[in-house]
Amino acid sequence: MSDKKASNEMWGGRFASGPAAIMEAINASIGFDRKLYAQDIRGSLAHAAMLAETGIISAQDSEKIAAGLNTILSEIESRKFAFSTRLEDIHMNVEARLAELIGPAAGRLHTARSRNDQVAVDFRLWVKEETRKAGAALERLIAALVARAEEHAATVMPGFTHLQSAQPVTFGHHLMAYVEMFGRDLSRVTDAVRRMDESPLGAAALAGTSFPIDRHRTAAALGFREPTRNSIDSVSDRDFALDFLSAAAIISVHLSRMAEEIVIWSTPQFGFVKLSDSFSTGSSIMPQKKNPDAAELIRAKTGRVNGDLFALLTVMKGLPLAYSKDMQEDKEAVFDAAETIELTLAAMTGMVADLTVNDAAMKKAAGSGYSTATDLADWLVREAGIPFREAHHATGRAVALAEEKGCPLERLSLEDLRSINGAITADVFSVLSVRNSVKSRSSFGGTAPAEVRRQIRYWKKRLKQGAQRKKLR
Repeated sequence: MSDKKASNEMWGGRFASGPAAIMEAINASIGFDRKLYAQDIRGSLAHAAMLAETGIISAQDSEKIAAGLNTILSEIESRKFAFSTRLEDIHMNVEARLAELIGPAAGRLHTARSRNDQVAVDFRLWVKEETRKAGAALERLIAALVARAEEHAATVMPGFTHLQSAQPVTFGHHLMAYVEMFGRDLSRVTDAVRRMDESPLGAAALAGTSFPIDRHRTAAALGFREPTRNSIDSVSDRDFALDFLSAAAIISVHLSRMAEEIVIWSTPQFGFVKLSDSFSTGSSIMPQKKNPDAAELIRAKTGRVNGDLFALLTVMKGLPLAYSKDMQEDKEAVFDAAETIELTLAAMTGMVADLTVNDAAMKKAAGSGYSTATDLADWLVREAGIPFREAHHATGRAVALAEEKGCPLERLSLEDLRSINGAITADVFSVLSVRNSVKSRSSFGGTAPAEVRRQIRYWKKRLKQGAQRKKLR
């Protein structure tokens, strides 16, 4: 066997040419970072314009560079651009094509910058855009939830703890709980955008540059609030990506919790909601089945997004300053999470808007499990003046008696109740019905329909103000 043949077998079928092939395969990122083409060209256009304005390159060269970059943008968008793994990444692919188009002037584009600050600004621009898209998708989901909550502000249903009937609430109130969750998610992505709104372009490899660049100009041209303030941190920071992934993971957890409830509610045993055919599938063998597949997939994809976050946390956990090639592994996790969260938010928004609510089933279930027991205890405290712990004990005896008689609390006779506590009067029956129980929970943030509608008005106003702020940008 020749030495060459033995060497090829050592590397294996795909890497028949040996170490060079392996290095090219592990080193190249063009297979995924081509997604940054628009941001890369945008950053280069801003950099070239600044170089000309500061006299670092000529206006003529800047114009050639801009024309060439716009041609490349058109080629990529029309799918005429030939990407090469030999050129490693999106930056070198664009630069090589620029040289083919405009000649030596292309070589002046990389003056006063490095691929380190170039990729940092490209990726940050992309993540910033995706974070804003996630915010807009959250606003659409919140609006859909608010609309359904308003429709069902007075629709009674059981409220649960430990998935056991606890106290009656309204379906509108339950939906508004998710509004609060996704509202916090919206604040997280808004805060993340504010933190990442700094441009690393001009930090160069890690120490800045001796050229008289204007980083404030390029930051403004790229839509950033200001440039970053430390060149080492500028090229080694991926907090902006972790911020996005952290927010995406928490959003996914919230989506998963709601998806789980939709799965439960849509079972025949609950029958609270019915999913449309748009978000369900049938069984290959059981013709009666209607499976909540969209909700189940939303629930499952949480693991994927959580994994994306953990992957990048692990990449970053032990890196010395400044840039290391490890950081090439920052993008695929973020790209995957962004695509996943966009899909799951859209799917949940569609399901919420499309749900058919079974008011009667919810109302029937709302009184099960002696859900108004707390109202009896509260009445004993408020009207009979007895300590809550004593009232709690008396109510427990009333529940036991109702169980023995096989009836709900409100069907116990006045004599039955007075046998437990002589201070009970006929007025107690005014609080034992599900509807009166719900109506009485009028504390701020409570489930009383009037209070639910107040919170709905708050969120409508907040969403409207958010839309107005966007118009002013």
